[in-house]
Amino acid sequence: MYPNYLPQYYNYPNSQENFLYSTPFHVENYYPSHPGDRQFGGFQPLFAPPGQGPMGGPPTSPPPFGPPDQGAAAGPPTSPPPSFVPQQQVSAYAVDPGGIRGCLYRYTYLWLRGFEQFWFYPTHVGRNSVSGYRWTGFRWVYFGIDLRQIQSFTCF
Repeated sequence: MYPNYLPQYYNYPNSQENFLYSTPFHVENYYPSHPGDRQFGGFQPLFAPPGQGPMGGPPTSPPPFGPPDQGAAAGPPTSPPPSFVPQQQVSAYAVDPGGIRGCLYRYTYLWLRGFEQFWFYPTHVGRNSVSGYRWTGFRWVYFGIDLRQIQSFTCF
């Protein structure tokens, strides 16, 4: 008797509603049909004991904060960086992501615009940024920075 989609009402020409309601909404596609993906099939409590799953078992997902999981080599290095400060290279106008990509998982010394410099261990290079672990003098901490802030770098 009734169609299984919402009726399309008249909208003003060239309005956003014409685009939004141009495809009928099918009720049978509202809930996923995959087994195990029912409405409450994936329910997990919001808070669980630290380092445990919802019922005290092993962790079910990575922690919500910190570095993304990128395999076994994505963690911080197990040893401190070299104890020397390398000579700064002649810097270009901008740092290319392809250039710093060759330093992935290697000790890298960064010189930033504004005279800050430190040891860095990159684990991910994006189009405009690089992330990894920064040496604080005592330990490695997860860190990310825009490529425009880097004046030059040297990796070992």
